[in-house]
Amino acid sequence: MPGGRRCPDCDSTELVEDSHYSQSQLVCSDCGCVITEGVLTTTFADEGNLREVAYSRSTGENEQVSRSQQRGVRRVRDLCRVLRLPLTFEDTAVAYYQQAYRLSGIRAARLQKKEVLVGCCVLITCRQHNWPLTIATICTLIYADLDVFSGTYIQIVKLLGLDVPSLCLADLVKTYCSSFKLFQASLSVPAKYVEDKEKMLSRTLQLVELANETWLVTGRHPLPVITAAAFLAWQSLQPSGRLTCSLARFCKLANVDLPYPASSRLQELLTVLLRMAEQLAWLQILKLNKRSVVKHIGDLLQHRHTLVRKAFRDAAGEREAYERELQGQRQGEEEVGNSSLDLPVRKRPPSPALLLPPCMLKPPKQLRPAPAVCTVTGDENISDSEIEQYLRTPEEVRDFQRAQAASQAAKSVPNPP
Repeated sequence: MPGGRRCPDCDSTELVEDSHYSQSQLVCSDCGCVITEGVLTTTFADEGNLREVAYSRSTGENEQVSRSQQRGVRRVRDLCRVLRLPLTFEDTAVAYYQQAYRLSGIRAARLQKKEVLVGCCVLITCRQHNWPLTIATICTLIYADLDVFSGTYIQIVKLLGLDVPSLCLADLVKTYCSSFKLFQASLSVPAKYVEDKEKMLSRTLQLVELANETWLVTGRHPLPVITAAAFLAWQSLQPSGRLTCSLARFCKLANVDLPYPASSRLQELLTVLLRMAEQLAWLQILKLNKRSVVKHIGDLLQHRHTLVRKAFRDAAGEREAYERELQGQRQGEEEVGNSSLDLPVRKRPPSPALLLPPCMLKPPKQLRPAPAVCTVTGDENISDSEIEQYLRTPEEVRDFQRAQAASQAAKSVPNPP
């Protein structure tokens, strides 16, 4: 009999402890009356004597989880399941979310920032495990603003002191292109538009690497560049029946969304390919344009590194090359002057374009500030220093000094009563 207590119904002292669903209960063995139940913990003395303890006084108070945090943990798990991430990724993302939620700046933040925190923890986990996932994909799934997401992501990485590697572009290309619906014939995809997956991935990856070497990827969202590269790779594999297909129709056939800057990235890639084609002798006579150069993408990619070096010049070595060119010209002039034969002087070949980012080749236009409106009426007060600038002759200087002395004398004379 624990504590010498009696049953309130039958006044029996035969009380026993019964474990029911992991909760100890004190039950009368004679009549079956439940004396106490629902013991929370066994830390306080009252709980040791099997007495009811309020939740605010129990040890569970320190382990209380707010509804907002519980909802956030559920959203993290749901997002991981939507992305079909492994279970280890899910546990890591939940752990990051709980760590970030304990920070005072996050716990007291707005609801919008707490919702974005869910996607940030999942993205950090994917980046650490080299799982190809972009910020745009996360923002689309959680309906988040890109600027708010980027700011919160950087803040969480700094506050938690995490080491997040950069995204592998090659893995992203393979993952993104594998989602295209162009590798099997169907009702929505005609047979002439079906392409081999491995060939298309290989050529797309080469075009993305070319775009990276020519500054078309740096500081930009990767998906528009990958979309433009995949479109060119798809066209170049069978150009006879695909040159008439537009980028918008290609995205519709592949069942992917058309990113807004993809058209601009496509034009930039075609410009780079045209400059590379000018360096091949058998392509110079064809007078290629942005449409016909697609037929020769295979040849251009085969000699990619050499053509890029010839088509573009490095801005760092431009000064050294210019100095060497000047020295060569001086030596050539001396030799021509000493020789008796008058040979025709050859024209200088056009210099290649600079290999610079597009933002430096075409800088954005800056708005000129509106000029200040100056209204001069002629009634403004003229200072003494400004009057001295208009005095030229000694007579004018003496007259000005006399007038100034007379005005001071008049001010010093007291007024008559």
